[in-house]
Amino acid sequence: MLETLAVSNYRSLRNLVIPLQRLNVVTGPNGSGKSNVYRALRLLADTAQGSVIQSLAREGGLESTLWAGPEGMPRSMKRGEQPVQGTVRSNPVSLRLGFASAEFSFAIDLGVPPRDGTSAFNGDPEIKRECIWTSSVQRPATLFADRNGPGVRIRGDDTGWTQVIMNLASFDSMMTHSADPRDAPEILLLREQIRGWRFYDHFRTDVHAPARVPQVGTRTPVLGNDGADLAAAIQTIREIGDPTALDDAIEDAFPGGAVAGTQSSDGRFELDMQQYGLLRPLKVAELSDGTLRYLLWVAALLSPRPPGLLVLNEPETSLHPDLMEPLARLISQMASRTQVIVVSHSLPLVAALEAEADCQRIELQKELGETSVVGLDRFDAPAWHWPKR
Repeated sequence: MLETLAVSNYRSLRNLVIPLQRLNVVTGPNGSGKSNVYRALRLLADTAQGSVIQSLAREGGLESTLWAGPEGMPRSMKRGEQPVQGTVRSNPVSLRLGFASAEFSFAIDLGVPPRDGTSAFNGDPEIKRECIWTSSVQRPATLFADRNGPGVRIRGDDTGWTQVIMNLASFDSMMTHSADPRDAPEILLLREQIRGWRFYDHFRTDVHAPARVPQVGTRTPVLGNDGADLAAAIQTIREIGDPTALDDAIEDAFPGGAVAGTQSSDGRFELDMQQYGLLRPLKVAELSDGTLRYLLWVAALLSPRPPGLLVLNEPETSLHPDLMEPLARLISQMASRTQVIVVSHSLPLVAALEAEADCQRIELQKELGETSVVGLDRFDAPAWHWPKR
């Protein structure tokens, strides 16, 4: 379980260190930085896929994602005693992401390449530093994998440091190029754990949505990001998951209702939903957007194969207010099996989550363009130290 999320110089997150618990809800007014927290988590996950540079490019490149305010923010500037203005930079340009847990912790530092004019890709960010350590707080004794520039070294049990790579490309991560089951099993284990993180963001429910189209079905313990395999995922829960929890989730939101994934003669799966008072089940094309979206969340949150970390971005979209409490109960049930982070601006959903379980509320605010956590000062924040270049 992640204990700390740390982000520096990413959009409005100039220097954000957040403590995490089993169930977390990130909330705050529009523009407070909720989406930036979600995107930062996605970028961290992309390091394990070897695609963090490409992900930054899709966001407009490193320069468009960097903190746009001054490098330092003295109290006099925050109090309005002096205007917001830049100063002479004392540190290198850097976008840093990291997390800590009791088992493994990780940090990555991305910066700008030298302007030597020898490459057409001078706008690509470079990975300057990567570190993995074996506790929640970084110390020299707990550091066991260290990438500094093009070199990667790994600490052995009794042999000290071993240089395993001398010329790692600036756009490649040691997470993908140094993971080895014999020489670096810890990196391999951490990489696979991060690759198992699951993100769900804005399921489509329009008439042409993938979830409304019959699909050839196979056993589906993990719902796809687009929801196209909804019917197969529901049927998989019924056969190898928790069918009682499935029925309870439908009954909680739609009393007297039931759902099943039915298979046609050509092997395609389609969702059928029986509603109280109707003489025939409704096909998925007949369901309202809110009903379909709730069923998608049911399939995602009752997965027979829960991830190590599940991140939900604005799950309340298109849902009727009456469905907020059933959704909160579903999320709470999932949090008993995995760590969950919910990003939401829905006060009813936030209130329902706080009433349902030991839920940590992380309320964001923005002052002079910088995101911070309400009620969390630097003395209450978790200990975090960025590795130096």
